[in-house]
Parts: sequence; C-alpha cells; structure tokens
Amino acid sequence: MNHQAQFNLYATPPHECSYLPDRQATTVFIDPHFPKDAALYDTLSQHGFRRSGEHLYRPHCHGCDACLPVRIPVKHFKPRRVQKRIWQANQDLRVTQSHTEFQQEHFELYQHYLNARHQGGGMDNPTPESYHQFLISSWSNTLFYEFRLGSKLLAVAVLDAFENGLSAVYTFFHPDYAKRSLGVFALLWEIEHTRQMQLDWLYLGYWIQQCQKMSYKIEYQPLEFYQHGIWQRLNKPKL
Repeated sequence: MNHQAQFNLYATPPHECSYLPDRQATTVFIDPHFPKDAALYDTLSQHGFRRSGEHLYRPHCHGCDACLPVRIPVKHFKPRRVQKRIWQANQDLRVTQSHTEFQQEHFELYQHYLNARHQGGGMDNPTPESYHQFLISSWSNTLFYEFRLGSKLLAVAVLDAFENGLSAVYTFFHPDYAKRSLGVFALLWEIEHTRQMQLDWLYLGYWIQQCQKMSYKIEYQPLEFYQHGIWQRLNKPKL
C-alpha cells in the first residue's frame, strides 16, 4: 500500500455467514479509534476493503475465500442487450445530486425498500440513527443521487468518491416499479457517471459465485476481482 499509516486490525468472532448456508464468517476491520481519511479509504479500497458507516472492513474467513472484491473498469464496459433496453426505458427519470444530511423522504423510501426486499435480512425496522450510521461517515467523500419520475422519488444511490473511481455503497428504490428494473438502471447510471467523471473504476463490493443475491454483479462485463494481491479479469461462468 502506498499509504504509510500503521494501524491495528481486529477480527470479529466467527458468526453465521449471511450469504452461504452452514458457513462461519469472520470479518476484519480497521481499529475504530484510528483516524481515517479519504486517502486511506481510497488505498484500502484497492486492496479489497469496504466501508459501512465509519468502519472499514473486509471478510477474512477461515478456510473460505468465496467473497471476491469486484470492480468495473468503466471505460471498457459493454452493456448487454437487456441492459440497453432498461437504460432506454428509464430515460424519463431525472437524476440529481442531493446533500448527505438526513432527509425524511429518503428514509421513508429506504424503509419501504427494506420491508419489501429484505425482510429478515438483519436490517429490519431501521431507525433514522441506524440509517445514518450505515450510509454516512465523517471522513468519506459521500455522494447521494436522487432518481425521480416527475416529483416522485423512485431511487437513491449512495456513492463514495475516490481519486480514480467511485464505490457503490448502497442503492435503494421503490419496489412498486419492478418493471423499470431500477436497481439495474441505477447501476448502469453509476457506470456512465463514473465514465463521465473521467474515472477508471466503479467498485461494487463483494461477489460470491454461490450466492444468488450477489449473482447480478457478474452481468456487468468486463469485471475485475481482487485476490492474492492483484486485480484480474472475472469472466462470467458458463452454464
């Protein structure tokens, strides 16, 4: 790593894996009291770390390396036919940057999204405090983007900005507009936005081949994954 900071890493006790049944998971995270900044975050992102609130972490499970950090080299991205259709079908949406302070309208959409899409997933019954603690940190360069149909808020994408890329922190959207495939459109928009900003990569967090809810990430090609200290091409598995 180019960043010369020295810090301690802490590991959680083994716990039930959220993604693969009958697996135990362990997460390592940067000392919560270590002073973090955007430069450290940028460097660690290039080595497989992610942000959740104020914490920087990555999986570190005994005997398992299924969680692969992945990113899209946006200048080489080629949309598939179905992605092109979704892109065209949502050109009536207006996307604008919003401020990061708590907004009740955002929070209500977040609640609606979790209740419809992630019941029982450990994020049930969010509070304004848990919402803010999950998405915001005091040291990251975080951007909120609103997707609206007229005046109606349909989606919010939360991104962190790096020197050479963006990181997709979280996206939540209105579950009653399933025909629009808002999650796909938001990701396509993020790819295009990263490209327009003349940045190189959009970081997508972790991909797990055996996990159905992670499978969508492999549909965005080319895709790179980080393992054993290097980034390399991740090709879509043949069925």
